[in-house]
Amino acid sequence: MISPLLANIYLNKLDRIWAARCGQLGKLIRYADDFVAMCRTESAAREALRRIGLVMDRLGLTLHPAKTRLVDLRRGKEGFVFLGCMIRKRRSIQRNPRWHFMQRWPSPKATKKLRERVREITNKRQSGKDVKQLIAELTPVLRGWGNYFRTGNADREFNRMDTYVVCRLRRWQRRRGGQRPTKRSSFTYQQLYGMGLHRLRGTVCYPTQATPRRSSVSRVPENGMHGLKGGHMVQGRQ
Repeated sequence: MISPLLANIYLNKLDRIWAARCGQLGKLIRYADDFVAMCRTESAAREALRRIGLVMDRLGLTLHPAKTRLVDLRRGKEGFVFLGCMIRKRRSIQRNPRWHFMQRWPSPKATKKLRERVREITNKRQSGKDVKQLIAELTPVLRGWGNYFRTGNADREFNRMDTYVVCRLRRWQRRRGGQRPTKRSSFTYQQLYGMGLHRLRGTVCYPTQATPRRSSVSRVPENGMHGLKGGHMVQGRQ
């Protein structure tokens, strides 16, 4: 693992060689030391992996063996995680059930990390606090996570996370009451959102669609990333 600055200094050579000699193989997308090469065919993907390996050898670097692989994206066979997003093709009921479109949503690791943070804020050691204090701590965490993932196809994950956060606050409420009998009912969604809790549901902002929607079918819009048209890809990390 190297710093993003050093990664950009070293791997700028890879960017230039790809643009000059490998552009016909596909599209290279890189962020620091994480990158993917989107290719139309399996042979192009294998050649891309070979050439990237040669460049890395020249730079005195090696690809991470556990994080470098060929992925078959055709018809949703496989997917991959890039920058915290799960990227995979899904069948489109809205446009044509026979077609698959590239979509992205929060990866299991990214979702797990947020759940752990929510549990930390709402655990039993926080029973001495007021619910508004917990909401003040939760809201920037939820807003930041939501802003990062809201331009993909995260509607389902956002809905689940909203439910999880409310359940955690209700559990905190019951724990705070201890064994004392109480007639107070559990927090409702409206009460919590009224106190300022950030709501993820409804914040997804879908990109401009690459093909027109079929007006006869009402479904969640898909991400327009299918314009990449990659049948195979190489995922690598230095």
